[in-house]
Amino acid sequence: MLRAPRLLALAAAASMTVALAACATPATEPGAAVSPAAGSGSGFEPITIEHSFGTTTIEEKPERVATVAWANQEVPLALGVVPVGMAAATFGDDDGDGVLPWVTEKLDELGGETPVLFDETDGIDFEAVADTAPDVILAAYSGLTQEDYDTLSEIAPVVAFPETAWGTPWREMIELNSAGMGMPEEGKELIADLDQQISDATAEFPGIAGKKTMFMTHVDPTDLSEVSYYTTHDTRAMFFEDLGLATPESVATASAETDLFSGTISTEQADVLDDVDIIVTYGDDELVSTLEADPLLSQIPAVANKAIVNLPGTTPVGTAANPTPLSISWVLEDYLSLLSDAAAKS
Repeated sequence: MLRAPRLLALAAAASMTVALAACATPATEPGAAVSPAAGSGSGFEPITIEHSFGTTTIEEKPERVATVAWANQEVPLALGVVPVGMAAATFGDDDGDGVLPWVTEKLDELGGETPVLFDETDGIDFEAVADTAPDVILAAYSGLTQEDYDTLSEIAPVVAFPETAWGTPWREMIELNSAGMGMPEEGKELIADLDQQISDATAEFPGIAGKKTMFMTHVDPTDLSEVSYYTTHDTRAMFFEDLGLATPESVATASAETDLFSGTISTEQADVLDDVDIIVTYGDDELVSTLEADPLLSQIPAVANKAIVNLPGTTPVGTAANPTPLSISWVLEDYLSLLSDAAAKS
């Protein structure tokens, strides 16, 4: 069932003090980029996971799961397992407790205590991760460097991103992290459930279907000499396809020339964006008027029609535009409503 709209109010989360003891079922089949390793003679079949730094073999069923980087903790939580440690949230954490609301709600549902929060302001806190004594470290959605991976691997087996830093689609994130926990089948079930939720929700907003949508990164109103955008390699832009939206040919072409998750285009070349029906971005109430006042950017159809979804980037609603296992259900109805409003103007 979809969450009630959250744009006007966010419920305060209750504190939790009851520890969770969660046991997962043994793995049955590996998913993509995952293969069974040689048997260990126990009830658990070891799994080998391919990623950007090589392969990681999980020899035994992990009992203590730690996660680093953005949102990886949401996979174990969605599968009923509370991590021993996870990265503290900094973006969209409106109450400053280091935990986003959909994570708080899940912890409350599971009756679990808040895990140890790793401060990643200046990079991964390796000592803090080691102190949690994990059996596996999940980082399928991350920007780990080779050095990060090597250091973490001295602590426990690491599930790293498969190809592009910060470019792992949410389905693959679930697939890889659940496999790293020895729960690949449960991961597949989670993906199927979220796919159904998305399908049911988008059916209620037929007006957005096929609208060519671009996700601008944070716009600096004091310097409009270039436009920054998320490429098709970024999960925010990928999510548009899940919602039935389309990628403008201009963005697709520019994205094909890079493997980075973001890019820029000179404002003097803004006319190439004449195929953009809707713009999604992070900004404030002055953003639309700023874009409209620019003689070049104002010619983009989405700007001319005010078909702009202006997400509050410092709040959970804006944060959830980057789809993750728990945030999808939390924000889906609100996000589709905003997109539908913009589509009606395009």
